[in-house]
Amino acid sequence: MRYVERVLEQLKAKNPGEPEFHQAATEILTSLEPVLSRHPEYEAAGLLERFIEPERVILFRVPWVDDKGCVHVNKGYRVQFNSAIGPYKGGLRFHPSVNLSIIKFLGLEQILKNSLTGLPIGGGKGGSDFDPKGKSDAEVMRFCQSFMTELCRHVGQDTDVPAGDIGVGGREIGYLFGQYKRIRNEHVGVLTGRGLSYGGSLARTEATGYGLVYMTAEAMKCRGDSFEGKTVIISGSGNVAIYACEKAQTLGAKVVAMYDSNGYIYDKNGIKLNVIKDIKEVERGRIKTYADRVDGAIYHEGCKGIWAIPCDVALPCATQNEIDEASAKLLVKNGVKYVGEGANMPTTLEGIAVFQKAGTVFLPAKAANAGGVATSALEMAQSSSRLFWTFEEVDRKLKGIMESIYHNMDEAAREYGMEGNYVAGANLAGFKKVAEAMMAQGIV
Repeated sequence: MRYVERVLEQLKAKNPGEPEFHQAATEILTSLEPVLSRHPEYEAAGLLERFIEPERVILFRVPWVDDKGCVHVNKGYRVQFNSAIGPYKGGLRFHPSVNLSIIKFLGLEQILKNSLTGLPIGGGKGGSDFDPKGKSDAEVMRFCQSFMTELCRHVGQDTDVPAGDIGVGGREIGYLFGQYKRIRNEHVGVLTGRGLSYGGSLARTEATGYGLVYMTAEAMKCRGDSFEGKTVIISGSGNVAIYACEKAQTLGAKVVAMYDSNGYIYDKNGIKLNVIKDIKEVERGRIKTYADRVDGAIYHEGCKGIWAIPCDVALPCATQNEIDEASAKLLVKNGVKYVGEGANMPTTLEGIAVFQKAGTVFLPAKAANAGGVATSALEMAQSSSRLFWTFEEVDRKLKGIMESIYHNMDEAAREYGMEGNYVAGANLAGFKKVAEAMMAQGIV
């Protein structure tokens, strides 16, 4: 049995009932076969077995009290996956769908994503099945304080540096940081995505969405193309989607559709981003109200229909597995030329195969949405040196990092005879650095 097949078989046997983790591991490991064939010493050292097994998994209960005095208990997770090239780095996700499988898949992807940035950060991920939607600020604060009371034992600026993710924005980061500082009595860069008044970085809010567009624009430029005049659809309406929309519009694109978990809006004249920001960032409302405020906009219940809208560029920025095989076929049928993943693993393996067969330029999440963690690492650098960089400085570094990631994965794909296969290119380029570090450090 081939090395990759054996490791995947063992992984599935040891980790039953974790489909998202199995999916991510299968996509990554099968694409690594070319590099493994060149380095038989990796098999002798059990490198893959160690690579797909987290260094540490922390599970804990999170008790908290709501505004009515009722006690609730949620599950908390932190998976410290790989620290070969630096301290663990990865977001915290607060959402009812969170479970160990999802956190492990996100952590595994994070290893390669962080490696691709070229910065010294390892891979980790965490979160809880707590849902901040509909909760008061006081309830969210009490939950975050309880969550950090346990997590603070396991994180630190040189050990593990969490950030935000779905359900964890500036409000939650503030509460988490306040509790860490209260318990540990130290004001250090243990979390990124902090407010500007207490150590955060300019451009961090915009980074993932901007970075996604910077990479897509570089892929276009290498083909003599650009965003100018392109029709774009973006799934989601959170932080990543909003700032991907903003940057795409700045580059001359017309974004015509966005969605939240209830349904999507279609505006043939182009999304008015100021309205979306009011609804989502100020009011914390539902996207359907956009249609009530903008003439000509149409709201549709359900999310799948968004992929039937003709477009040149699709930027899935919501959640995992939102583009399945049928949705990918619809996009290809309607002329999509570029797909950039802003969310984590938003396309199924079958959907990816459809895009690759059609010749669509497909930019995988671990590369395309690396702007957030790249800017988090820049925030860590600012925290360590007690410096504060301008928005333009951070944005320029972000753009350079995203362009470098594109070229690194493009070159890796070419080196191994898979030109244009950026899924394989991203995995190969990211894995190379981690593998070299793991081999250098011995069996640990």
